[in-house]
Amino acid sequence: MNWAQAGFMVLGTKVLWTDLVGNVAALATVLLAMRKSLWTWPVQLTASVLLLAASISASLTGNALKQVMFGALAVYGWWRWSRGTRDGQELPVRPATGHERLVLATVMIAGTAVVAVFFFLTGLSWGAHAPLPKGYFLVAADAYIFVGSAVATWAQGRALVDFWIIWVAVDLVGVPLAFSSGLVVSGTVYGLFFVLVLIGFVNWLKEYRSRTVLVPEEAV
Repeated sequence: MNWAQAGFMVLGTKVLWTDLVGNVAALATVLLAMRKSLWTWPVQLTASVLLLAASISASLTGNALKQVMFGALAVYGWWRWSRGTRDGQELPVRPATGHERLVLATVMIAGTAVVAVFFFLTGLSWGAHAPLPKGYFLVAADAYIFVGSAVATWAQGRALVDFWIIWVAVDLVGVPLAFSSGLVVSGTVYGLFFVLVLIGFVNWLKEYRSRTVLVPEEAV
């Protein structure tokens, strides 16, 4: 047994160390993002590497690809936030514009359809091997989480308040899928994500609104 498959038993269920530590790191990224800390991104990159190993061990190829995508977007977000906080400036957050929301929604819908077909034809999603019609729903859910995670992380890199809401939509599917895949830790952490994401959304929105009120007063 290699390090990626190492774990321990809890109530008859094996918990992988990579799944546990990776999800703790992923949970930390949410807390860091709430504080707009630049450490959000290196910690997310670490979580991606560990969860990639856990996903490969669980034969979740689609989820493994998602972790590769997370790693790449972590580098992008790290670069964007570094620019936004240059010279000690505080990261400016804002809601997405109407055009940006249209683009995000279009990418979510079209991207999910395209990735679902790709996952099904290539068998990269574990749902592609499940009996039909259940397999169709599993592949669609896998594709939705993959695309939604990419869109949310990209929006986070651009400091858009809306990224929190996208994560809510992703978690609504991700929680039951993780439990059904046997990744108990992931399912539990996704449930915690759901609560923290709602708090993060409220905090970022309050900060944006307070800044828009203070700027005119400071100008006067």
